[in-house]
Amino acid sequence: MFTEKIIKELSGYKTPFYYYDLTLLQRTLDAVKTESTKYNYHVHYAFKANTNPEIIKVISKTSLGADCVSGNEVKCAVENGFDVSKIVFAGVGKSDEEINYALDQNIFCFNCESLQELDVMNELAAIKNKVAAIALRINPNVDAHTHKYITTGLEENKFGINPYEFETVIEKLKQLPNLKLIGLHFHIGSQITDLGPYKKLCLRVNEINRFFLNKGYDLPVINVGGGIGINYHEPDKENILDFATYFKVFHDFIELRKNQELHFELGRAIVGQCGNLVSKVLYIKNGINTNFAILDAGMTELIRPALYQAYHKIENLTSSSKSIIKYDVVGPICESSDCFGKAVELAETKRGDLVVLRSAGAYGEVMSSRYNLRDEVRSYFSE
Repeated sequence: MFTEKIIKELSGYKTPFYYYDLTLLQRTLDAVKTESTKYNYHVHYAFKANTNPEIIKVISKTSLGADCVSGNEVKCAVENGFDVSKIVFAGVGKSDEEINYALDQNIFCFNCESLQELDVMNELAAIKNKVAAIALRINPNVDAHTHKYITTGLEENKFGINPYEFETVIEKLKQLPNLKLIGLHFHIGSQITDLGPYKKLCLRVNEINRFFLNKGYDLPVINVGGGIGINYHEPDKENILDFATYFKVFHDFIELRKNQELHFELGRAIVGQCGNLVSKVLYIKNGINTNFAILDAGMTELIRPALYQAYHKIENLTSSSKSIIKYDVVGPICESSDCFGKAVELAETKRGDLVVLRSAGAYGEVMSSRYNLRDEVRSYFSE
């Protein structure tokens, strides 16, 4: 990916910065569209993965919907031309202000996550003399086998309505005339690299779908979320996810009635591989047991390694040395957790070398901060 021409171009920019390959992004979007339309599936882009204006501009030109988890994400989707009839609003803690804004926009659906939220949503919709279309976010108690911070489908997680609450929810809905139940929503976690949990999810969806049908709810929408992982270890080998296999799992295992649509919320799978964090080596600090490569990028630009102990492939773009040395690659932030990788094998590295952290297009720039009064991270783009 990083040709001599590109490296020369990158060397002229002030580090650290995010570098996005918009061609790869478009190819990924094309793959999503091709494979999902085989089954007439509906895909919403998960805004939380990346809201860089240029990224959103490219995605907005596709037919994808928007999956939003804050009022400002809903606003961003609306202002960037996403069809309001394809905007869904999820989140365990929607404020009244956020709900009111989304009601005013007449969005497609609210994914509701608790009994109390149903009461609040009904009250706010009644004030506006509107009926809000909702899907119940269900906690299916399916283990995604991913990091505990990004597992969302277990009973111990804060998300969703549990099966033991179903009868109570059904009785409550009968008393809430300003809500219209149109679907069921599921999301079991992120960075899921084994398709096994999705097969289990399908079986649980089938069971819960039948339960609601037996209670008189023939719901038109089933939303199975997203969470499919990308290849952080070998990004060049798999820079576009195998969407054909992913969507086929649901085709093979989920039981939809003739009138039901299947919806997905994909974020990392769309933008993860198109973004990279480029940094410069400030110092090499050699020790008896450990060599440190200290970068000018830190956890303020990419927090995933510190927060999730996540792996990102690290490459030295400018070293011509044949010697391979192990380094702890760290940032300048005044925190011991500001570490991108330990014992990373790199070509012998020196001050001024250009280093890239790959696969940083999702949950990278969007989670950046100005802790330590750091400068706001910059972005550059390749067409």
